Amino acid sequence: MKSRSVRLHPFFQVALSLVMVVVWGAGCAGYQLGPTNGTAAGSRSVEVALFRNETNEPRLSEPVAQSLRHRFQQEGTYRLATDGSGDVQVTGTLKRYERDPISFQPNDLITTRDYDVRLVVQVRAVERSTGKVLLDKEVIARTVIQSNADLGSAERQAAPLLADDLARKASALLIDGTW
Repeated sequence: MKSRSVRLHPFFQVALSLVMVVVWGAGCAGYQLGPTNGTAAGSRSVEVALFRNETNEPRLSEPVAQSLRHRFQQEGTYRLATDGSGDVQVTGTLKRYERDPISFQPNDLITTRDYDVRLVVQVRAVERSTGKVLLDKEVIARTVIQSNADLGSAERQAAPLLADDLARKASALLIDGTW
C-alpha cells in the first residue's frame, strides 16, 4: 500500500495558522514580565530589621531576618538596603511558636512520630519617607518535623525551614502588594 500525503488548501493553511497564533496569544495573555506590582525592578529598596521574639523559642529572629533578606535579593524586584536607608522598612513580631502532633508510632498511640510546627508572625512594612503602613498582616509559617530522641535538636534544625516558609509568604505579600 502506498502512503499519500494530504495537502491542505492554502485558505485552510492560513486559517489554521491564525487559529494557532490566537490560541498561543491567549495562553500568554495573563503573563507579565518583571515585577507584578507596576514598579520598575530595583527602583526601590527594602530594609529588613530583626523581628522581636515573643515566643518561648530562642534564636528565631536571626534565621527569619536572614531568610527574608535572601528572598529579596533572590527575587530582584526591590534592592536590599543594609545601611538603614531603605525606602521600605520591614519589621515584625514573632507571636507564637506552636507544635502539634500529627502522627504517632504505629503500635503506640502515645508516642508522637511527627509534629506540625507553626510560627505565627506579625509582619509590618512601612514606607520610610511618609510613614505610610504598606503591610501589617499576620503570616503563618509551617513545617513538619520528625520526633526523635532529641526533640530540641529537631526543632533547631526546623528553624531555617520555618524561616524560609515565612520569607516566601511574607515576600510574596510585599512584592505583589500595591506599593
